[in-house]
Amino acid sequence: MSWVTLIIETDAAHAETLSDALLEQGALSVDIHDAAVDTADEQMLFGEPGEPSGEIWQHAEVSALFNEDADIVEILRNVTSIAQADQPLNHRIERIEEQDWVRLTQSQFDPIQISARLWIVPTWHASPDPAAINLILDPGLAFGTGSHPTTQLCLGWLDQNLQPGATVVDYGCGSGILAIAALKLGARHVTGIDIDPQAIKASEENALRNQCDAPGFHFATAYQTTERSSQALEQTDVVVANILANPLILLAPLLAQIVRQHGHIVLSGILKEQAGEVRNTYQQWFNMNIAGEQEGWVLLSGVKR
Repeated sequence: MSWVTLIIETDAAHAETLSDALLEQGALSVDIHDAAVDTADEQMLFGEPGEPSGEIWQHAEVSALFNEDADIVEILRNVTSIAQADQPLNHRIERIEEQDWVRLTQSQFDPIQISARLWIVPTWHASPDPAAINLILDPGLAFGTGSHPTTQLCLGWLDQNLQPGATVVDYGCGSGILAIAALKLGARHVTGIDIDPQAIKASEENALRNQCDAPGFHFATAYQTTERSSQALEQTDVVVANILANPLILLAPLLAQIVRQHGHIVLSGILKEQAGEVRNTYQQWFNMNIAGEQEGWVLLSGVKR
């Protein structure tokens, strides 16, 4: 069995209408995403903490999955009429063949060596070096499997620079990989923060898998008010944030406040052409420098004055 994906380029004004129309035409699933994702034109959407932004990308794509026998020509005709488009919809069609999805997914994630002593190992693999610091991590719903350059840059910085007994905040923890790595590399107190409850759940599950049950190790949303999570906003030795350039700029005053004097800020998720703006933003609190580059992504680090 196979499926057909119909992908239509649109704008913010028409994306939801097209999405509803495609569902009416029998789409098995529909999603809206940024047509410029992973490029310098990627558009970040932000809302209040814990709430949807209510916005849609100005240059969007609506992707709809159909059974292989679907009449795509007729569907396009009907959707064009429903959307009251005055010209043919710019679209493309992709075919998805049936596969062993579990095996295919697993084949894409082999152990990753970060350094001589640090590895990321999926649960279905034996560790290439049992004596190393092995982060046991499977791909999941939260960002951070270790395969992306931004995550590897952060892990490399922690491996080379984290001092034993340091306190660390992983802001935007995703899967929890950086927080887990920091604890295994000798941090005394580590807090992972994320506004996505799914990320917190994934982080806690990954921490259990990695036997991270130290008293000073936990995850929380950034905006909880419990005594436990409020500790995350106390000043700390290191703040690492692997997010994206625009949210890093918006979060700069908060992240700067969290870092103690002479402490370190470590920023990733930044394209090379965005590095100057992010660096200049943080320069008012930190002595900033480029700490690494990989595949067009830049790691910035700084020491607080």
